[in-house]
Amino acid sequence: MVKKFLNKFSVYNLIIIAVVSALGIATKPIVVPLVHVITGPLFIPGGAIAGGFYMFWIVLGAGIVKKTGTAALIGIVQGILVIAAGTMGTHGIMSIVSYTLPGIVVDIVFLFSKNKKYNILHYVFGCLAANVTGTLISNLLFFRLPFVTVILILSAAALSGTIGGLIAYTINISLEKMNILEN
Repeated sequence: MVKKFLNKFSVYNLIIIAVVSALGIATKPIVVPLVHVITGPLFIPGGAIAGGFYMFWIVLGAGIVKKTGTAALIGIVQGILVIAAGTMGTHGIMSIVSYTLPGIVVDIVFLFSKNKKYNILHYVFGCLAANVTGTLISNLLFFRLPFVTVILILSAAALSGTIGGLIAYTINISLEKMNILEN
């Protein structure tokens, strides 16, 4: 079943998936501490705010590859990378869950397209949904904050995800204009 799933991806697709997975993981340790400078004194988990700025890699990868399951595969690869590298924010085997679920949500958002013609709304709602999902999963698995706090944090995650989606859309449009993506 796994082999059948992976067979629909070309080597080029798998390289894109590997690169955006690695960039998403490499971006997180840079962005989160910068955001913590602002969110730390306010006692807001920085991942909710920073998430849009590293979740956009999942959305960008899905937009480039244009195959169902791409974002979930990116999430799985990111989860494995976090576990293998022992990078910041690792939660052991639960990293597979907390990184894969946002990818699955992105894939669901991208299913609502005609002939894989994605527009700005796919990127915005994809990244927004991924960041809100990641924030919610992190809260359920690790933080267990009060309901009102969770609502406020999810609102911040939605805003950050929206910005991340706009960034992903802009980058994808630029890549398409440069005509360097496989058709």
